[in-house]
Amino acid sequence: MQLEIWSDVVCPWCAIGKRRFEAALARFAHRDEVTVRWRSFELDPSAPAERTVDNVEHLAAKYGMSRGEAEAAQARVADAAAAEGWTFDLGRSRGGNTVDAHRLLHLAAEHGVQDAVKERFFAGYFEQGERIGDPATLVRLAADAGLDADEARAVLAGDRYRDDVRADEEQARAYGITGVPFFVVDRRYGVSGAQPADVLLEVLDKAWADAHPQPVLTPAGGRGEVCDDGSCAV
Repeated sequence: MQLEIWSDVVCPWCAIGKRRFEAALARFAHRDEVTVRWRSFELDPSAPAERTVDNVEHLAAKYGMSRGEAEAAQARVADAAAAEGWTFDLGRSRGGNTVDAHRLLHLAAEHGVQDAVKERFFAGYFEQGERIGDPATLVRLAADAGLDADEARAVLAGDRYRDDVRADEEQARAYGITGVPFFVVDRRYGVSGAQPADVLLEVLDKAWADAHPQPVLTPAGGRGEVCDDGSCAV
């Protein structure tokens, strides 16, 4: 079973959704047969490498809130994250352009450490206030998660994987994805948002059942006696 997750590394609900998906996958009977691939989605492709204001001020300006209202909104998100095991410190982090982070995630996929790098980017940005648009910071975080620092640095010095990022985003548009996280199972089932683990598990179970239908065997002597309505109740 193939599961693709479109997300951005500065999306708090994507980090929360990651934890909820992991909880669902841990309960899924066929979890060892699931391949997970993180796909690129930039919430703001025009963002600078680092914003000049913190996330609270940016949120307030974007939605016409007071700073107090923005702080309250972020506190609610932080509470939701805490319920999933994260320790968000949203007041420390400043948003920035994420295309380079996505490029390194494509590199990480080739080396089998994509999930670990994704986790490190989330923790660095949301918990430690790391500069997510800074190449040196990204290389350090990726190296923490097992990626070769020299190779990561070489990728960011050129344009490698930029087309792969754009291809992911083009596929997202083709699916009609306008927000993240967005989960796609076997390119047949789509789930929008950081759904509870029970919902994600239900989707996994259904996708598996649909892909592996159980055959109905009829003996050579034909169909035996069955009850298929209320007429044979005793």
